[in-house]
Amino acid sequence: MSRNLYDLIGLAAGICFILALKGLSSPKSARRGNLIGALGATVATVIVFFYANDGKALHNQNLILAAIAFGVIVGVPAARKVQMTQMPQLVALFNGVGGGAAALVAIVEYLKLGSDATTPVVVATVFTVIVGCVSFSGSIITFLKLQELMTTRPVIFPFGRQIIALTLIGVLASGGWVISSGGTTPLLINGLLSLLFGILFVLPVGGADVPIVISLLNAFTGLTVAASGYVLETTLLIVAGTLVGASGTILTRLMADAMGRSLFGTLFGAFTAKASAATGPADTRPVKSGSADDVAILLNYAQRVVIVPGFGLAVAQAQHTVRELADLLAAKGVEVAYGIHPVAGRMPGHMNVLLAEANVPYEQLVEMEEINPTFPQTDVVLVVGANDVVNPAAKTTPGCPIYGMPILDVALAGNVIFLKRSMRPGFAGIENELLYEPKTTLLFGDAKDSLTKVVSALKAL
Repeated sequence: MSRNLYDLIGLAAGICFILALKGLSSPKSARRGNLIGALGATVATVIVFFYANDGKALHNQNLILAAIAFGVIVGVPAARKVQMTQMPQLVALFNGVGGGAAALVAIVEYLKLGSDATTPVVVATVFTVIVGCVSFSGSIITFLKLQELMTTRPVIFPFGRQIIALTLIGVLASGGWVISSGGTTPLLINGLLSLLFGILFVLPVGGADVPIVISLLNAFTGLTVAASGYVLETTLLIVAGTLVGASGTILTRLMADAMGRSLFGTLFGAFTAKASAATGPADTRPVKSGSADDVAILLNYAQRVVIVPGFGLAVAQAQHTVRELADLLAAKGVEVAYGIHPVAGRMPGHMNVLLAEANVPYEQLVEMEEINPTFPQTDVVLVVGANDVVNPAAKTTPGCPIYGMPILDVALAGNVIFLKRSMRPGFAGIENELLYEPKTTLLFGDAKDSLTKVVSALKAL
């Protein structure tokens, strides 16, 4: 394969990546965009083997093929069998592996070049190692938080910001050491300090802010891939990495705006946040609970109903049941909409993906800015497994982990129904005062079972 043909096919693969991002910008075209991106990645991988025979020897082909086979054997079953509730963890792991792989490739190429490495290549290598290692170790911490293998609350420690700052200085200093004098030892020290910084970077982030960090680390991985493309002199990697880095950066900014705080405050606000006042033990205050029949009667006589999905909906795998309920209400002449908060769930777009799986009409998915003005005219809000995104503490309790975050103003509706397993607080670990309001009815139990009972009761009316 000639160089011109190789570059032309690479350009086609790059166009596939651009079209994939365009497709992923809308739920209607997301599946098509994903397939186009997969096609581009496949083409970009395959053409390397053909171009390698044109004046360049591709060494260790058997090992490369074995690694690809291993990745397919592990990746395909993992992606197909993972539950929707565990999808954010899988995304975090895949993202971290990508950053770590780019860093390792840059290190190997640097060692291969040795004294022949030019200053721009060394600078690109150092950048790739730093950002790739930060992405890898940071993604591991986000995985542990999402999987609840460690506390989801911010992990703060004495002089935390100073320690993080000193670690960052060490990372930059060791990077400068590599650029000025070269050598394997400085590069390894740089990598180890970068891994440590990635851990310290994510530890202070609370559970409600983890989706933002996932998006930020994804942008890091894209920049790492782009830099490794420069080291390897591969234009396609530069293009693909730049697209991922740019889109991830834009998404991070949008997510931070949705949380109502700066990115710096999201990452390090835990060190300056003041403890919020205690609201008292939850089990000492009365709540109004109801039965499936009570909820069905309330829904049956409503004119407008808004369904607010959350992580509990994904846990119960109740998306198909909630779609059945919405269709039943629509058949009775009730106006139904879904209120989608941009950070509901555990990753950006989590609820959109979940509801798309149940073929919920896209027209019924209404973003927060559009749905909030309609709550005063809403008869019933059905909150299914959400907590933090409707918690009034975001407006009324300075110092709490979600203070300043825009929320769905469900408290303005005529009636609020919460489907909950228990009185346990949400992912941010704070109480929701809305649960104790007279207009709020709690329906305890598994969301899928509860919704099934509500559907049966509604059909009997």
